[in-house]
Amino acid sequence: MSKEKVVLAYSGGLDTSIIIPWLKENYDYEVIAVCGDVGQGKETDGLEEKALKTGASKLYIENLQEEYVTDYIWPTLKAQAVYEGKYLLGTSHARPCIAKRIVEIALAEGATAICHGCTGKGNDQVRFELTIKALAPQMKIIAPWRIWDIKSREEEIEYAMARNIPVPVTKEDNYSMDRNIWHLSHEGMDLEDPANEPNLDKILKMITPPEKAPDKPTYIEIGFEKGIPVSIDGVKYGAVELLTKLNKVAGENGIGIDDIVENRLVGMKSRGVYETPGGTVLYAAHKELEYLCLDKMTLHYKEQVASKFAELVYDGLWFTPLREAISAFVDKTQETVTGTVRLKLYKGVCSPAGAKSPYSLYSEEMATFNEDEVYNQKDSEGFINLFGLPLKVRAMLFNKDK
Repeated sequence: MSKEKVVLAYSGGLDTSIIIPWLKENYDYEVIAVCGDVGQGKETDGLEEKALKTGASKLYIENLQEEYVTDYIWPTLKAQAVYEGKYLLGTSHARPCIAKRIVEIALAEGATAICHGCTGKGNDQVRFELTIKALAPQMKIIAPWRIWDIKSREEEIEYAMARNIPVPVTKEDNYSMDRNIWHLSHEGMDLEDPANEPNLDKILKMITPPEKAPDKPTYIEIGFEKGIPVSIDGVKYGAVELLTKLNKVAGENGIGIDDIVENRLVGMKSRGVYETPGGTVLYAAHKELEYLCLDKMTLHYKEQVASKFAELVYDGLWFTPLREAISAFVDKTQETVTGTVRLKLYKGVCSPAGAKSPYSLYSEEMATFNEDEVYNQKDSEGFINLFGLPLKVRAMLFNKDK
């Protein structure tokens, strides 16, 4: 009789490296590992040998980069969604993308359960599990961090060493990092104290520290079609290629470092340093184009929606009717967000250097300080009288006895 199967979300990092033997020791399951490649680069090298050696029956390495960028990153960018004003949601929108593929494989394999290595203190457990519940509500979920006796990353390292399992960290270099094509996050160790300045020379992987960036500014032009970036300096690129190129250019110029103390969904505050080089440039460029192409009411209302969209993504609520409905609204607003934006990149600062669009609502003739024939300045008197009428009536009421 064949064993029941569990599908493990596998990265080869510290947590999932020890979960395979832990599952074998505590459950009578066949363990199938799945690695969702969302742009973590060489971190996928050697994973199959490692997974099989530690007890998995097979490993799927799924290239999800194109899907991740086009189906998750671009919708979030178009929404201008930023969590708490700083976080560009790099881990947040990667998780539903990965979890969706894990569910598909679990169903195809006839698995009984899905296992993940997220801690009981983090947001990712919610993001993975809400995706599973939305797409496969019957699936059992195993979360070792919520049930095993291991209490710290140091104990995880000891567990691995006792079983001769190689892990990519040591007790001296034990940052918790998450990397994909959009960003790289750093948490733990000295960063746990918000009073400590991060040692950028030590931790940065995608970005040159601003002080060491070139002394000469770099100018770059981003082209958009309906809110989606499609070109750099007039040359068209596919989604993955475009973001990869932008990461390199922006990273070399020190762009995209955010030191954040954020409010986790599970109730605590956490401190992390995030590298989002290409994403920072794209958000800046897209916003400049929206300033040009969206009318006042739509732009202001969309700013309110962006905050809610960011909260939904952060909280793991990607596969929900509300997120889909907001995306439909956002797509409508992006119908005229087409054009080019020029940016100046210099030592960590990304500055606008001009924008143009065939759908620009800016009228130089209307806005000019010079003589024009389209705006009658006398009209503003009646407008101000009516706009200020409530103020005048109220003032008359309270001043009538004075």
